Amino acid sequence: MDFNNLILEKKESIAIIKINRPKALNALNTETLIEIDKAIEDLKNDNDVNVIILSGEGKSFVAGADIVEMKEKTAAKAREFGNLGAKVFRKIELIEKPVIAAVNGFALGGGCELAMACDIRIGSEKAKFGQPEVGLGITPGFSGTQRLSRIVGAAKAKEMIFTGNMIDAKEAEKIGLVNILVSKEDLMDEAMKMAEKIASNATIAVKYSKTAINRGIETDIETGIEIEKDLFAICFSTEDQKEGMGAFIEKRKPNFKNK
Repeated sequence: MDFNNLILEKKESIAIIKINRPKALNALNTETLIEIDKAIEDLKNDNDVNVIILSGEGKSFVAGADIVEMKEKTAAKAREFGNLGAKVFRKIELIEKPVIAAVNGFALGGGCELAMACDIRIGSEKAKFGQPEVGLGITPGFSGTQRLSRIVGAAKAKEMIFTGNMIDAKEAEKIGLVNILVSKEDLMDEAMKMAEKIASNATIAVKYSKTAINRGIETDIETGIEIEKDLFAICFSTEDQKEGMGAFIEKRKPNFKNK
């Protein structure tokens, strides 16, 4: 698949998507959002890919949504644009394969929202995060008010969104917005190491674990426990469960086949 605004690479069972609009600091316009949607849909159906890494080309992860494109939108057109971004980011969140955000620089507005839609965020020490939309006369539009409050808590989310202040990578790690901080030079290597570690485990078990977490966190704990028990039981109908436990008993490395 050819893209104008993305670079898509595959290294064994790991796919790397890079937003590639460096002159615009990788700002998200309609075309870029549509391309991300197509890339995720393609990878969703690619049985050779187990883990996805999202990053940005150049000095920015994603500096926000494209203000040049947004400036003259009517309320109706803004709703369409917000719906597109929300739909694409929800697809990233719900894809059964783990998605790692390798945040190399500015992750502001739509960029912070894109990172939050990923399962795990690894940040460069040079990364910056924020939801500065109120300074432009708008609210976050790609589900930022919803995900930020769920990740860092309502009070901290309100502080960040109401002030529009940008925070550095250390603060982002402190509040739980970033899982791990590494040097800019080591960012992609660390993201690949984590992706490889995830990919070495039973794909079905990782998929069901993601499903259990995503579904459980949106419901009460009793329902979440039932979801987990069902998925735990289903694992015992797979060849990978037999292989994994057999390898443990035999003290050897498992050979998972995603079956």
